[in-house]
Amino acid sequence: MPIRILIADDHPIVREGLSAVLETQPDFAIIGMAANGAQAVAQAATLQPDIMLLDLELPELDGVAALRAIRAANPVARVLIFTAFDTDERILAAVQAGAQGYLLKGAPRDELFQAIRVVHSGGSLLQPVVAARLLRQVRQPPAPTLAEPLTEREHEVLQLLARGRQNKEIAHDLIISERTVKFHVSAILSKLSAGNRTEAVSRAAQLGLIDL
Repeated sequence: MPIRILIADDHPIVREGLSAVLETQPDFAIIGMAANGAQAVAQAATLQPDIMLLDLELPELDGVAALRAIRAANPVARVLIFTAFDTDERILAAVQAGAQGYLLKGAPRDELFQAIRVVHSGGSLLQPVVAARLLRQVRQPPAPTLAEPLTEREHEVLQLLARGRQNKEIAHDLIISERTVKFHVSAILSKLSAGNRTEAVSRAAQLGLIDL
């Protein structure tokens, strides 16, 4: 089955252009387009897309507020931020609100295709420039601490998470079951006090556990 995608952007040309580009891929299907934050929240609830492409600069309800509302209604909603805004505060706010990916407009189309597939499969993805800005921002507060040390296996899983690897790929690489991978990911999130994989990777980098 194709990946069902909802696009939220206030510019009609951007929405139509994105739709045309994405539909060149046989495994993508555009099921809806929203022109503002309120529409994005309503359509996410009604259409239940597999993944949403969400701009941050939206009328009526900005992208971060819309993301919070979407995740509050559906905690497993998968959202990829696709925006021109790359300020440190915006990136941090989006990640804290639950975005699984953050891609800047202007990224090559193959990078966008890959980001959609990674996030849809349960992974997370930050462009290197976005990751650098996020790290700079999260380094300002007091450094987080580990609830308890990671095991050797959890550290191996974390390294692969940081590379955007999906559960199936991690299971293949480490020769373990996907169920075991999910168990390790859950433990990693708990120990890093992170709400999602993207936040876990940023906290781990801040702690020096991984090198982005």
